[in-house]
Amino acid sequence: MSDVESAKAYLLQASSKSGINLYDHLASTLATLLDERPNDAVESFEEVSRQVKADSYAETTTMKSLADPSTQVDLAEVQVKMFKKEGEEDAGDEDEEAEPVIDNMVEQMSYFNDGGCGLGREETFRMSLALQQLKATGSFQKIRFWGKVFGLYKNYYIAECAYTEGEEPQAPDAEDGDGGDGDADADGDGEGDENELPKSEWKAPKPLPVEEYGAGANKFIYFVCTEPGLPWVKLPHVSPAQVTVARKIKKLFTGDLSAPVEAYPPFDGTEENYLRAQIAQISADTVISPQGYYTFDDEADDEEEQTEFVRAPPDEYEGMSREKLMDADSEGPDGWCHHTQFILEQGRCKWVNPNPKAEDEEEDDEDEEDEAEEVIPETGPSLLSSIMSDPQVDGFPAWTPKTTSQMNLRYAGVIMSSNRWPGAHALAYDKGKFFQNMYIGHGHKYASQPYSPPLPPPAQEEYKVDETCMETSDPTAEQVEQWNADQAKGEGSGDEEEED
Repeated sequence: MSDVESAKAYLLQASSKSGINLYDHLASTLATLLDERPNDAVESFEEVSRQVKADSYAETTTMKSLADPSTQVDLAEVQVKMFKKEGEEDAGDEDEEAEPVIDNMVEQMSYFNDGGCGLGREETFRMSLALQQLKATGSFQKIRFWGKVFGLYKNYYIAECAYTEGEEPQAPDAEDGDGGDGDADADGDGEGDENELPKSEWKAPKPLPVEEYGAGANKFIYFVCTEPGLPWVKLPHVSPAQVTVARKIKKLFTGDLSAPVEAYPPFDGTEENYLRAQIAQISADTVISPQGYYTFDDEADDEEEQTEFVRAPPDEYEGMSREKLMDADSEGPDGWCHHTQFILEQGRCKWVNPNPKAEDEEEDDEDEEDEAEEVIPETGPSLLSSIMSDPQVDGFPAWTPKTTSQMNLRYAGVIMSSNRWPGAHALAYDKGKFFQNMYIGHGHKYASQPYSPPLPPPAQEEYKVDETCMETSDPTAEQVEQWNADQAKGEGSGDEEEED
């Protein structure tokens, strides 16, 4: 009996992995064989044993079971609305000969995908439906997919829009920025007080005016969304100060438009303003078109000649061959040009004098005018200038050309990739008669060295140094003896005068 009990105790030992023992497992396996009674019990024993072990195995964990935090179901419920047709009352309103409001994004993105850059097929189709939803929210003349900016938690899908004539948004109220005038005029009760503390004579420079819609960096309106199907959010106009500071900082996007931008120099605005400033810079440097697609308006004045251009008539524009579109390193004129205005150092496309002459300033003060420093107007590349004039990037050309396909060059397109803004691409196909620009990246310019914030400016002087306030040096021993001798002579001469 001792041997049987010892053997049974051995079979009752539980496994450290599954938690079951061999005695109960054999009993369950034999009970299953007797219930099912297969034809060949010997051959079925291993399979029945495995199935019994799998049924009795239960995973144990100390983690608390929580609901699935995934939001894919909620997102799918929102996106399914894009696939439903609400009505076709506006289907026949558009003229067949008129230019479509939204470009054929599916066709264009197929060329980008063939070239190794672009969105996936499913993402492209959802994005095209999202642009249709944006079209229904207002009266737009043109809508195009600008690009996608990656964020830490969410990504930004960006659409570039142009309103129809008469539906332009109203200009925001101008900000004076003269908040320090009231403090300068308020002298208080200390007028004429000798012990009154000195006041600073420094005045903050007035902010440069923001360019209106349809001009410069604010030529278009941009809408963003974090996922196709979610509501579109309109980005505000960009100011020159925001563009200037955005060039000096480097921040990763979070996906929250209301997130603060903590950096040095301080950025005036939230992430939506920083995103808008980066869009303006990327568009000014990377939005290009085939040479000859746009021409200057002959009827425009000389002043407007550098900012106003029109599309060449389709019948007159013959297009450009693939060889010319690919020939970006030749000494002659290449096949691409910039059709977006260059942003100057002051953050505007059209230069304005930062120190305008006051209205009440006397014109007769010629001396003061001579002493005042003249501000040299900033200049930049003109519109429709060749991309050959773009500066190099670490000794390499600013653009890298490639074809969308090497297998079928007859129907392949040409893609120009920017080396200054990685992720910016320009596509041209059908001899340049159709083109598109797109950006997919983190929204940062290429840098060969790691980013380091700029140093703070030197400390300002608290007050002007006056000679009367300077501390004199201590007299020497010889000067002290001479002074004592002079004092003794003066006292002796005074006693003689009193005796007289």
